[in-house]
Amino acid sequence: MDVAEFEGILRVGESSTVEFKRCGGNPEHDTYETICSFANHAGGAIFLGVKDDGTVLGVPEKSALSIERNIANVTGQSQSFSPTLFVETERFQYDGKTVIRIWVPPTSSVFRYKGQIWDRVADADRRIDGEMQITQMYIRKQNIFTEQRIYPGLSFEDLDSNLIARIRAMAENKTPDHPWGGMDDRTLLRSARLYARDYGSKTEGLTLAAGLLLGKDEVIADLLPAYKTDAVVRREDLDRYDDRLVVRTNLIDAYGQLSAFMRKSLPDRFHAEHGTAVSARDWIVRELVSNILVHREYSSPVPAQIVITDEGIETRNASRPVFEGEIDLGNFTPVPKNPVIADVFMQIGLAEELGSGVRNLTKYTKLYSGGDPRFHDGLVFTAFVPVREHDAEHENMVGRKPGKAADSVVSIEDAIEYLLSEHSEITIAQIAKLSGSDVRAVRRKVGKLVERGRLVALGKTRNRRYKRAEK
Repeated sequence: MDVAEFEGILRVGESSTVEFKRCGGNPEHDTYETICSFANHAGGAIFLGVKDDGTVLGVPEKSALSIERNIANVTGQSQSFSPTLFVETERFQYDGKTVIRIWVPPTSSVFRYKGQIWDRVADADRRIDGEMQITQMYIRKQNIFTEQRIYPGLSFEDLDSNLIARIRAMAENKTPDHPWGGMDDRTLLRSARLYARDYGSKTEGLTLAAGLLLGKDEVIADLLPAYKTDAVVRREDLDRYDDRLVVRTNLIDAYGQLSAFMRKSLPDRFHAEHGTAVSARDWIVRELVSNILVHREYSSPVPAQIVITDEGIETRNASRPVFEGEIDLGNFTPVPKNPVIADVFMQIGLAEELGSGVRNLTKYTKLYSGGDPRFHDGLVFTAFVPVREHDAEHENMVGRKPGKAADSVVSIEDAIEYLLSEHSEITIAQIAKLSGSDVRAVRRKVGKLVERGRLVALGKTRNRRYKRAEK
């Protein structure tokens, strides 16, 4: 390793593939825990003789050979590492100090150190105890796609023939003379790779992707008992929800149900694109819903979630990450999670080519709210799309009251008075938005005004509104 490369690493600091360790006579246990976590994640480099902040202390030169031998012995002993692990060490000089670099290669095995599994999360080592997390690690290590798992017991009778007819019609509507138009059902499934052959085990049959896309609801429940997508609106009732939809059906119908739920929960804002009015909201909904259905790791019991608040939309779904951390939108290389499901969605017009979702979300979020979406990949993939920053009602009302400048701040009571001068009934969310106050603080204040007889509460808790009390 040359000096310039090492200095660049010191400037960037620790990460999912870089770790700094002090080291005296011999490596401590935490060094081997990091070796284990790197081997179980994406590999990486450990620099012995460097503090966490990047200060180079060096290791004792007289101990350097002993340290290297210790590393080779411990990683090669079955009582320490299971299975045993081969790592490389490199000794070099920096500013007159000796540094030892341990290079841990990426592997296809799951390793244990002293009987314990470790994984790398950002710049920290995490001990893995949960059965689900261990299962996810094995899945991540295997170079397979869960959607392509063949189920010999899954028959054509378990699929909904009406759904097959629908995807055929959707493909023809998107692409006239689409090949699926002239195929019978079985040929279509083979063409879409929903009926596959495993040349290793010599088994063939319908896949998990076929069940998820076209299976009857009871069949999907048997294949994946934990499968569901939970969508909630949480604006007024922050402890529970204002509206909710739980979807457990096939992916085609799930797309329609989730899209409709999100559209009714978000204001629409149009902009002109090539002389035509385009709904930025609908594009955002399309990309978020298709992403949460197409790029999910379906072997995980973690339910997918869509949460809509005043601030934005957050989605969460189990993933099979190639790397862990924030996705850099300027340097993003998309990796398919379920290529067969993705291709079917593309053929029927519910998605575009790989990577287009992130680009479209970035484009239409700027048009919708002026903000930027955020994405974080890991065992759980999360996306956040801000919707409030330039919300029309917020821009017209926030910080204003009659006769004041737009940048003035209003109290909760002033916000209530102003809103009641404009509307006969108001909500907690409207008051919080105008005053810029926490929803819980607004709820407490409104509760006191109701107790004093100044306001009257209307409706149930979930959709409660308030009006001025009659004198």
